[in-house]
Amino acid sequence: MKYRRIFVIVMDSLGIGCMEDAARFGDEGADTFGHISETVDSLSIPNLAGLGMLNLHKIRQYPELVDFKGYQMALNEASNGKDTMTGHWEMMGIRTDKPFITFTDTGFPEELIKELEKRTGHKVIGNKAASGTEIIKEYGEEEIATGHMIVYTSADSVLQICGNEETFDLKELYRCCEIAREITMRDEWKVGRVIARPYIGKTKDEFVRTSNRHDYALSPPNQTVLDVMKEAGYSCISIGKIFNIFNGCGLTEDNPSKSSVHGMEQTIMKAEEDFCGLCFVNLVDFDSLWGHRRNPEGYAGEIEKFDVNLGRLLLKLREDDLLMITADHGNDPTWKGTDHTRERVPLIMYSPSMKGRGTLGTADNFGCIGATICDNFSVDMPDHLIGKSFLQELK
Repeated sequence: MKYRRIFVIVMDSLGIGCMEDAARFGDEGADTFGHISETVDSLSIPNLAGLGMLNLHKIRQYPELVDFKGYQMALNEASNGKDTMTGHWEMMGIRTDKPFITFTDTGFPEELIKELEKRTGHKVIGNKAASGTEIIKEYGEEEIATGHMIVYTSADSVLQICGNEETFDLKELYRCCEIAREITMRDEWKVGRVIARPYIGKTKDEFVRTSNRHDYALSPPNQTVLDVMKEAGYSCISIGKIFNIFNGCGLTEDNPSKSSVHGMEQTIMKAEEDFCGLCFVNLVDFDSLWGHRRNPEGYAGEIEKFDVNLGRLLLKLREDDLLMITADHGNDPTWKGTDHTRERVPLIMYSPSMKGRGTLGTADNFGCIGATICDNFSVDMPDHLIGKSFLQELK
């Protein structure tokens, strides 16, 4: 093998400009990275710049040419969607032609809610797109007093149910989520994930979400690169929400993260360990804290925090390591609404052993990431997966 360890880090939602078909999604003109740069006065990213990010998208904070190392590509998404699961699944070879359904603008249909109420025995309150912390402030006291059930969604394809651990009971919350998962397997209601969101406290001023969150995700429809890597005996390590995105399929280790900063700290620690295979990392705060909340200043600050930890990670990489930095979709914080945006994403590749450098153009799908991983470890990629390896171009 050329590389013994491959680190794939997903800066969740860091798009670099709208795709040609963005108008079909209402996103013509969206540009997450570019519009953040235009909005803030400063954006200090010396490590990303030094790995060639500016070759993919120039920004005004770096008007002069920056010397770089490694290789860069822009990636278009082949799947019909712009959500977390679609993007990550495509990285591992799965093309999704039927997008997952979101209920951001309307809440869940009355028929779905009535069936959920009937089968769980709880009246539903909420039923709208909201921040998880804000929805429990708004409805938590009512839930405690009545035994009703808080149901909400977000800009992702999710149905989330809140329950107070001290009054609703954690087992009951999980039971209700299992019912919701069964109901939302119908094509017209199919969401990517149902999520149990437990919390504690007696009043809105003291409610705190607990660590007993549980995701009921869909498994990929076919084998992915992760599955064949695991079957071949290689490590497939999850950091952040990767384990939930793939419903555990093909993964050998789960490391949930408290934040994107924590996720990078976990990655740095993992780089100090000895393993052979893949470390797959999702850093969700770019998306959940700043993109969906339309806060470009906060997003810029998160990029800067990532860049600092990227510098720490680069010092830990070995000669036979390969680092890939990418994204799963866009989420332009200056854009209309609160939804993801249909954008190209960056792919930055670096190894301490690289002698060459350069920009490799644009790929027509994210599957080139998984194909390159298979190629490197001499693992046969199933015929149903998409993507072409660019391993031989990394010199």
